[in-house]
Amino acid sequence: MKVGIVGIGFVGSTAAYTLVLRGLVNDLVLVDLNAKAARAHAEDILHATPFARAVRVVAGDYSLLEDADMVILCCGVGQRPGETRLQLLERNAAVFSEVVGQVLRYTKEPILLVASNPVDIMTHVTVKLSGLPPERVIGSGTILDTARFRALLGEHLGISPSSIHAYVLGEHGDSEVLVWSSVKVGGIPIADLARQRELHLTEEVVAGISDGVRHAAYRIIEGKGATYFGIGAGLAHIVQAIRDDERRILTVSGLTGAVAEFKGTCLSLPRLVGAGGILDEFRPDLSVAEDKELRKSAALLRKLFDELHLEGLRRSSTVP
Repeated sequence: MKVGIVGIGFVGSTAAYTLVLRGLVNDLVLVDLNAKAARAHAEDILHATPFARAVRVVAGDYSLLEDADMVILCCGVGQRPGETRLQLLERNAAVFSEVVGQVLRYTKEPILLVASNPVDIMTHVTVKLSGLPPERVIGSGTILDTARFRALLGEHLGISPSSIHAYVLGEHGDSEVLVWSSVKVGGIPIADLARQRELHLTEEVVAGISDGVRHAAYRIIEGKGATYFGIGAGLAHIVQAIRDDERRILTVSGLTGAVAEFKGTCLSLPRLVGAGGILDEFRPDLSVAEDKELRKSAALLRKLFDELHLEGLRRSSTVP
């Protein structure tokens, strides 16, 4: 499988390293405005291949993406002092117009995996700019938030997170929804299992886990400047699901079509992911309060997208 990554900062380089160590690609291409840094990352990662498996790792311009099966977009600009979120979004949309145009110049209907934040809006922007079938544009969405939720539940219960079914839906951001009502461990509702293990889910415990999920990024960024290990692993997880046609249910972001109340909005729902990208999407079973929160999250994302000015950016002139 040939995969390209555009934007080789903390997230892009960590995703690249993870893909190589897990042996998920045969051919990896790194593209960045800072060509010197991209070449350095490619060389450094190449030197790890004898400890994993043989992978061709190169860095250069967009032409090296020719025939790539998938391209991961980790590019974008940072927020300027005094800049509004909408202004930042519009500048990132302009960046994506150029990037997506260049990617599509050298690839034929690739799967585009969006990691740049705010990921739900940038996924929607990518759908519009690329003209690709919506199922071939996937945002990393709340895959990391879901992993955080499962990890913290696992710590509290003393059980492997792989045995825990729990999901975070909606925006990858402040309005995300932790779906406590459907959490199960080995098919057992979490409240029942916690009671059996005498590890009751008190209001204090629930609040602590919820805070741990919602504010993890803020604490990590305060401590070391950026988050990248978790999302790097999450991106590799998505690549594997597609490469091996695993048909996993993942909380990725995409342009909703089948779930009527969220149609036309990019947000995270339980989605079936396999060789063709997003193969299906599902309406989650929610409590009344969770349903209300998810609708609010969707409305916020739709409002932000509708306020963007994309008319002049659609189908960049670099797209054939």
